[in-house]
Amino acid sequence: MIVNRFAEFVASAPTMRLAPAVAHAARRCVIDWFACAIPGGVVAPATLLAEALVAESVGGRAMLVPSGRKQSVRNAALINGAASHTLEFDDIYRDAVFHPGVVVIPPALAAAQGAQANGERFLRAVVAGYEVANRIGAAVTPAHYEYWHTTGTVGTFGAAAAAASVFGLDADQAADALANAGTFAAGLQQAFRSDSMSKPLHAGRAAETGVLVAKAAAKGVTGAHDILEGARGFAAAMVGEVDWEAALRDLGVDFSIVRTTQKNHSACGHSHAAIDGALELVQRHGIETGDIAAVRVGTYAKGLEVTANRDPKTAFEAKFSLTYCVAAGLLTGRVRLDAFTPERLRDAGLRALMNRIETYVDAEADARFPHGRGAVVEIETVDGKRVQGEALTRKGDPDNPLSDAEIEDKYRELVTPVIGAERAESLLALLWRIDGLEDVSALPFGEAQTKLAATAQ
Repeated sequence: MIVNRFAEFVASAPTMRLAPAVAHAARRCVIDWFACAIPGGVVAPATLLAEALVAESVGGRAMLVPSGRKQSVRNAALINGAASHTLEFDDIYRDAVFHPGVVVIPPALAAAQGAQANGERFLRAVVAGYEVANRIGAAVTPAHYEYWHTTGTVGTFGAAAAAASVFGLDADQAADALANAGTFAAGLQQAFRSDSMSKPLHAGRAAETGVLVAKAAAKGVTGAHDILEGARGFAAAMVGEVDWEAALRDLGVDFSIVRTTQKNHSACGHSHAAIDGALELVQRHGIETGDIAAVRVGTYAKGLEVTANRDPKTAFEAKFSLTYCVAAGLLTGRVRLDAFTPERLRDAGLRALMNRIETYVDAEADARFPHGRGAVVEIETVDGKRVQGEALTRKGDPDNPLSDAEIEDKYRELVTPVIGAERAESLLALLWRIDGLEDVSALPFGEAQTKLAATAQ
């Protein structure tokens, strides 16, 4: 059965050798996750969840990011998972239309803190979680992405794999955990077609589910091992035909984590190629915003469907508006957090520019989806000049990755305003060598700050 074959890999993860490139990619993912989780942890829904679950935090060992408040392992996974998916700045596995970090790292971190595990065990669990979820996600895409939010659904498998790895489950127990993760998989795309807090809750719930099923499996709670391929299983109900053999090919040899996309814009990933293409054109041709008479953006159909809102009223809606994001990029030169302030949302110049942006389905870009995320951009100036360019990929994708320095810059931009420059730098230095940490609880949050100072010497 399919989950048993994934489970054998998960059970071997605590002792598997990580090639230097795989370990380095995992550290990059962890740093990028903290870059998103720290600012996401001081806003809703994470703050509201923490208030709602405060009575359940007694005796917990896992920490919320960035407050350091102690919580149960399950609640920490839930809240930190939601926090890290709130800013729309978290990583992507392109072939699966999936955000792996927000569902894998929170349960791995919470479980490791609860068990006082070392950083090496934590990092291996992260790799295991990415691998299981990315492979399942790629196998069910694009059909599954018609209605389901892959991060909420497929994310349960990655979360279960990560938690099971930290807890040291054997192959039978890991299979039970993965099987029960499959029957808990949920998350509808309707949740992000309007302004709500549901989308980050998908990530949090998947992360929490991973901890729950792994803990339960450790005590003997069994699951249906044919949950993926069974006649009434995950694929039959939510996908259709799936090539599971392809999903399992080279498992434990080829690691998908090295092909992670780290976002360069704080917005839905479907808009990124259009933003990149527009910015490249104005920079190459020296076009000023006031010179722009019209913009035409051609990209893949699913991207236009998800980012179709042409009149966003809130920051959340704007992150899912391709016309808003392209206009913001053209107006300010980038699309980061300051593109979604209340003042920017009301900017008359930005709104006027949005009205000059036309979108359409580009046949070639559509044919490349989901493995390629491209866009064609044409700009016409007020004097009648027309220039055109194509972004075959997005900045941050594996074929155009952010450098280590660029990931660090993104981290500092997001983290420093929340915890200060000194703590941000201490944490960053620690994360680059987290697999050498004796106890993952030694992180610079709350009570752990003093412990970090000694560790970092």
